[in-house]
Amino acid sequence: MTERPGGMSELLRPAAVELLTSGALEPLGQIREASNATLLCDIELDGQAARCVYKPVRGEQPLWDFPDGTLAGREVASYLISEAMGTYLIPPTVMRDGPYGPGMVQLWVEPDSAEPEDHELEPVDLCAPDAVPDGWIPVLSARGPDGGPLVLVHSNDPALRRLALLDLVINNADRKGGHILTGPGGELFGVDHGICLHSEDKLRTVLWGWADQELFDDELVAVEKACGALSGDLAGDLEDLITPHEIDALSGRLRNLLDHPVFPTPDRPRPIPWPPF
Repeated sequence: MTERPGGMSELLRPAAVELLTSGALEPLGQIREASNATLLCDIELDGQAARCVYKPVRGEQPLWDFPDGTLAGREVASYLISEAMGTYLIPPTVMRDGPYGPGMVQLWVEPDSAEPEDHELEPVDLCAPDAVPDGWIPVLSARGPDGGPLVLVHSNDPALRRLALLDLVINNADRKGGHILTGPGGELFGVDHGICLHSEDKLRTVLWGWADQELFDDELVAVEKACGALSGDLAGDLEDLITPHEIDALSGRLRNLLDHPVFPTPDRPRPIPWPPF
């Protein structure tokens, strides 16, 4: 099987989408840490089985700045845009009916089972200022519960940088460290994209380490791919998920990145979501 950027097998992704779309959902329990109703489920179709996350629209909590009942659609739209860019950083995600009505269903990412090395950090983490690993990027200075100094850092992993680019495109208002997962083979995935794709600039992220850096050639290619897709079938696929105004804003962000291919700086009122994890 050929590994794709982002770590999911090229052969498995279409099969996963079919399974998520047509399989029988069996809820196992609720993930209590989530702010919206989030159910862990088993799903099965023709002898193929997997675990997935099901977020019914009826379980979404209202937000003052996003229309009610739209978060599931934004998760699916973000997945489709990631696919169009060729980043493959969001697990397969579909909109479908389920036991509690329509909602988003996303393939569950099993955590990496490898034993962590001593003092090994997550892709986004907190550490003492004198414990920042070589090559890692400090983002924010803070103090811990005991008053001691801490630094919010993230790795300089190319996959994490691609995720930061994806967040620019989808205008992610909530990229927390806890929304970045490491899969069983060390692959990196982003999850929880319910508050993305607003027509106004709402970028809030912990991934500011590449601020003011120019995009690499392959990153520009990813933006160009999304532009091309939005001129074709992608726009139609997004029509049932986000508003025409939001699709126009997405197109504007893509064009702006092509005209000015630079990661933005965090000079905005709320650059980092809180809490950051």
